[in-house]
Amino acid sequence: MEEALLPENDKETGSTRVATWKIYVEELKRVNGIALPMMVATVGQYLLRVSPIFMLGHLGQLQLSGASIATSFSNVTGFSVLFGMSSALETLCGQAFGAEQYQRLGTYTYGAIICLFIVCIPISLLWIFTDRLLILTGQDPVIATEAGKYLIWLIPTLFPYVILQSLGCFLQTQSLVFPMLLSTVASVSLQLPLCWVLVFKLKLGNAGAALSIGISYWLNAILLVLYVKYSSSCKKTRVPFSMDALQTMGGFFRFAIPSAVMICLEWWAFEIVVLLSGLSPNPKLETSVLSICLTITSLHYLIPYSFSVAASTRISNELGAGNPVAARIALCTVLLESVSEFFLASITLYVCHSILGYAFSDEKEVIDYVKRMTYLLCISIIMDGTQAVLSGVARGSGWQHLGAYVNLGAYYLVGIPVALILGFALHLRGMGLWSGLVAGATVQSLLLSIITGLTNWENQVIEARRRIYEGEEEKATPV
Repeated sequence: MEEALLPENDKETGSTRVATWKIYVEELKRVNGIALPMMVATVGQYLLRVSPIFMLGHLGQLQLSGASIATSFSNVTGFSVLFGMSSALETLCGQAFGAEQYQRLGTYTYGAIICLFIVCIPISLLWIFTDRLLILTGQDPVIATEAGKYLIWLIPTLFPYVILQSLGCFLQTQSLVFPMLLSTVASVSLQLPLCWVLVFKLKLGNAGAALSIGISYWLNAILLVLYVKYSSSCKKTRVPFSMDALQTMGGFFRFAIPSAVMICLEWWAFEIVVLLSGLSPNPKLETSVLSICLTITSLHYLIPYSFSVAASTRISNELGAGNPVAARIALCTVLLESVSEFFLASITLYVCHSILGYAFSDEKEVIDYVKRMTYLLCISIIMDGTQAVLSGVARGSGWQHLGAYVNLGAYYLVGIPVALILGFALHLRGMGLWSGLVAGATVQSLLLSIITGLTNWENQVIEARRRIYEGEEEKATPV
């Protein structure tokens, strides 16, 4: 009855609003369909490499110290590089899927796996000589030797990690995230008892822990390979290996190198600041507190990273399909939901600031220090989460090179210099060092926000279509 009394133009406006609302609701469902399962899968993959450390802590300080140093070294020199390079597939596969060039997804993935296997060779050689390198840097020879042994046993993990990351991008760009969740849960369920048997029953120590990681990653990769090979969901994108995969390697490296630089520059900055805390007058306290802060932010980062995957997938799909308006809607939807989560997480952290330290230590000095650091952690979570989602936009759009420049300037021209000044020149120590990281993340978020705001999505569509079809044109051109 009320609708009949509305003027015609008001009826049209109301219909438009309802239609717009439905579009955003549908987009929200798509985003959550990717982000929520991805959170579980990402947490599981994080636990695969971290959980053995908790068991090694029961063997003694030497085993724990060696595994901790080896884990940090492997993250910086190996896993971060491979993770960053594989994210180039988010651009290539995502846009190809949107353009309905389904077979190119399989071709791109084969090419990526070959490229990353090649990269694994120098990483493996570096890990073989890690003990000598650590001794040269002043590390205790006994701990360095233990870390070196751990890394040698971790080398077989590199190759399934490559397959896992590549197939993960292959699947997530098709919004097929649930199989990744199931394979990861299966791998974690195997690894925990397997690690316990290898470490304590067979008394293999650090070697057993590293071996359990490798076996779990191989199981995860094999499960995904079987899914891709036999699932009807991958029927359109599944292709046999051909020489076309070799022709995609050049295009892959064009995106893989800036992708790796973008991710590694940020990852390394946090590791550098934790190492700098060891130069403080009370290195044991400062390093412990900053390690706690890094653990908290790393755990929370798994949530915005899942949103960034959703942003990358949806935006790359829409750009490949030639829909700039839909790409903007996907961006707005992801930002609205993710920003809400960041603020909720920071508020929760602030409310729990007086008891947060008890989760990590029984020492009053550490608990009080963490309590004071919580205020910075709240800002850090908001800024770090924002840049994570915007980095996903960069990967989906294909402007990783701009993200690399942003991260270089944000952390190495602003973040680390500010950390050094506040931490050592102004004697703020750990709070000063972490303030530098907050400053870097803030600059990074602002710059990425400006770039995203100035992005011409119509031009991005043209660039995506050119990128997708240039390979076809090269094949069609007679030699």
